[in-house]
Amino acid sequence: MLHLLFALGALALVGAGPASAEPLRLVAFGDSLTAGYGLPAGQAFPARLQDALKAGGHDVVIENAGVSGDTTSAGLARLDWSVPDGTDAVLLELGANDALRGLDPAIPEASLDAILARLKARGIPVLLIGMQAPPNLGAAYKERFDPIYPSLAQKYGVPLYPFFLDGVAGQPKLNLADGIHPTAAGVDVIVERILPTVEAFIATLPTGKPG
Repeated sequence: MLHLLFALGALALVGAGPASAEPLRLVAFGDSLTAGYGLPAGQAFPARLQDALKAGGHDVVIENAGVSGDTTSAGLARLDWSVPDGTDAVLLELGANDALRGLDPAIPEASLDAILARLKARGIPVLLIGMQAPPNLGAAYKERFDPIYPSLAQKYGVPLYPFFLDGVAGQPKLNLADGIHPTAAGVDVIVERILPTVEAFIATLPTGKPG
């Protein structure tokens, strides 16, 4: 009888197995470029990046917290409820609408600074994704706007992907008719180019490891 009970107990332990690890939970926090303006949800940047990471063996879930039209100030205003407790890391992409509206670069700089400070206080790592001012705003504006991202990345010790639209900006075939928002093919170019940076970022996270 004792042998039978021991055997049943051993089988129960084997059947239980180790608890499954939770996936890495990322939040893509941004504007229409993150939200996937004009595209089906499955073709938006967060979804396509998640697909690429999973194909590379990473167990991740990426929440799409992009809101079309958001400036950095609007992002700051909704930060706390858009990035819930339990978030392992944030991909921060904001600033394009500030530049398109020609806002004083001091405004997005202050808002991004506050976002980074708040996330740091919450212990949430950030990958900062940079933006560049449109050339039609002139060299003087660009000289003030573009350095915001490397400066803040250095200040907070966070990794930086210099330009979200690298390889896509100014390419008609990779943008919608408005010339601003990427097509599905454009999103795939963005994902292909940013993927190594995101994988390197994930590798630095406490729970960042292949699934």
